Formats: sequence, structure tokens, C-alpha cells
Amino acid sequence: MFINKLNNKLFSKNYIYRLMKYLGISARIRRKKVNRIRIKPEYTKENILARDFKANAPNEKWLTDVTEFSIPGDSRRLYLSPVMDLYDNSIIAYELSFKNNNQLVFKMFDKAIQKYPDAKPIFHSDRGFQYTNNIFKSKLEEAGMTQSMSRVGKCIDNGPMESFFGTLKVEIFYGKTFKTIEELRERIIEYIKFYNEERLQKRLGCMAPLEYRYHASKSA
Repeated sequence: MFINKLNNKLFSKNYIYRLMKYLGISARIRRKKVNRIRIKPEYTKENILARDFKANAPNEKWLTDVTEFSIPGDSRRLYLSPVMDLYDNSIIAYELSFKNNNQLVFKMFDKAIQKYPDAKPIFHSDRGFQYTNNIFKSKLEEAGMTQSMSRVGKCIDNGPMESFFGTLKVEIFYGKTFKTIEELRERIIEYIKFYNEERLQKRLGCMAPLEYRYHASKSA
């Protein structure tokens, strides 16, 4: 039986479901993915990751993607570009910008390299224009990483990252009101910290990503 932790107490999954029903709590429905900018790629790579989302060590497999946010009354859009480590589902680096351009991804990648300069993971993404230009290809080759890309129109090839975006938007964005898009930006920053340090995950034995990473390093 799966056991969940709430405030360091143990409860069964069925008990949690019954409690949610009693409190009138239900899951929010995730919205469909928005259309992306279409630019002819300078090159493409095969799907080396091949939906093998299990990693046996930190920095073995990284995923990335870009998602966007907008609020009523503001014509600007906010873009989030994170890197996820499949070992513990942690967000090891991210960048937020009001422009969806190459610099958004380049800055995110540079942050990840600065944090883990010796990492040489499989680096998986979709075939967005930020990942299929020769500058980014050079950055990956210089870092000694192996690039992998989803098949055309196959979001499932990048499933864990899509799941993270869906969870983030369900928990802090959909159905919420923000006075400014800057307020939303700060909320996203707060959420990523919460996600890494406090949000429990079933796959991680009911630990938060960084908690799981810490315990794994101690037992190694």
C-alpha cells in the first residue's frame, strides 16, 4: 500500500482521497499546450533518451523545455525555461524572461553548467528553435553532453517536464488572480523553491527532490 506523509504523519492513499472528498477538494484540469514558434531548424538530433526516464545517478539525464504565462490586462508574456534532473526530478536551474528567444535558453544552460561544471548528461528537449541552432549545439558539445530530441509532435517523449509544467500551473496559476505579471514571476520563483525543497513525490518515497538527493548522497 502506498503511504503518504502529511506534516510527518503517515496516511494511506485511500484515506487522502476520502479526506479530499469530505473537504470538497478536487484536482484541477490541465489545459492544452499552447502553440510554439515555428522556425526551420539548423539541425536536429535523434531521440536518444527514448522515453527512458529512469536515472541511476545525479546529472545522468537532464530534460528541458519552455512554457509561457499570460494574465488579463497585460500584453506581455512570461516565459519559463527550466532544467530537470531525472534522478530526483529536481529543477537544477531555470531562467524567466519576457522574451522567448535564444538568450532565455542560453542563460538557463549557463546556470546549469555553473552549478554542475563536470556534468555530462544526456540533454533532452523538443525540437524548438532554441535547441536546434548551431550556437546551442556548440555549447552542448563544449560541455561534453549528448543531445537528444523528442520526435515531431510527441510531447510524451519529454513527459516528466510536461508533467512539471502541468503541476506548476495547476497549483499556482490556473484559477488564480495576479495584479501584475511581476507578481506572477515572484510566485513562480517561490513555487520552484517549494517544489525542490518541500513538495513530496510518490516516486521519491514521499520525499521532496532535494531531500531525496541529499539522502542518496549520504548512502552512496
